Amino acid sequence: MAGTNPQRDAVLGGPAIILIEPQLGENIGTCARAMLNCGLTDLRLVRPRDGWPSSSARASASGADLVLDNARLFDRTEDAIADLSQVFATTARNRGMIKRIMTPREAASEMRAQSSAGLATGVLFGPERTGLFNDDLALADTSLTVPLNPAFSSLNLAQAVLIIGYEWYQTGDVAPGRYLHTGATRPANKEELVNLFSHLEEELENSRFFSSPGKKPSMIRSIRNCFQRMDMTEQEVRTFHGIISALTGRKRSTPKE
Repeated sequence: MAGTNPQRDAVLGGPAIILIEPQLGENIGTCARAMLNCGLTDLRLVRPRDGWPSSSARASASGADLVLDNARLFDRTEDAIADLSQVFATTARNRGMIKRIMTPREAASEMRAQSSAGLATGVLFGPERTGLFNDDLALADTSLTVPLNPAFSSLNLAQAVLIIGYEWYQTGDVAPGRYLHTGATRPANKEELVNLFSHLEEELENSRFFSSPGKKPSMIRSIRNCFQRMDMTEQEVRTFHGIISALTGRKRSTPKE
């Protein structure tokens, strides 16, 4: 299912994806493809079996060259996670270790909170055949398990990366299709909204709407909050300027673009 559009803004960043001893270049490539679909760009490889760089990985990436071009190679898992504040380990078994267990959705919310605080996070994936080694699992803070059919829970490497990447992407509230955008207008920016607030508040002041000075700050916050929830477009802001001017009988100069 193709849906690439280089003319649209890219959403990039996110937690590091660390592949430990991936067996095939093709699997690295499909992981890179899954990552870029979800805006993840930090790929780290620990001892890939077929070496690096890999032409088979690039062929399987289907254009996710940005991820492969910036992939970093490490000899040890410890080095690959050295700059991370929190590490999640993908595993279907606890291996006798006591760790927090999270679903991808829970982990994504926590990683997003860490990222907002300026802290780096990452997710460990083990070899395709065996999964994570115990020594690598011991380096993680949290076990990450995908809740699937208990009688058949078998994901390939790229599928696992995609599930986690998708949950991360959803926490950013940037899912396509949330708004219908025809190109005739665009969402109003904060400068335009503040200009509208100033216009409205000026006229409310002139009409003595703020009869209680002590309540004025909270009333202004309530008015602004109401408009913020409207997700106004640039054209809607202009319309409201016109409404205010019509009601007050005073024209106002058009806000600067």
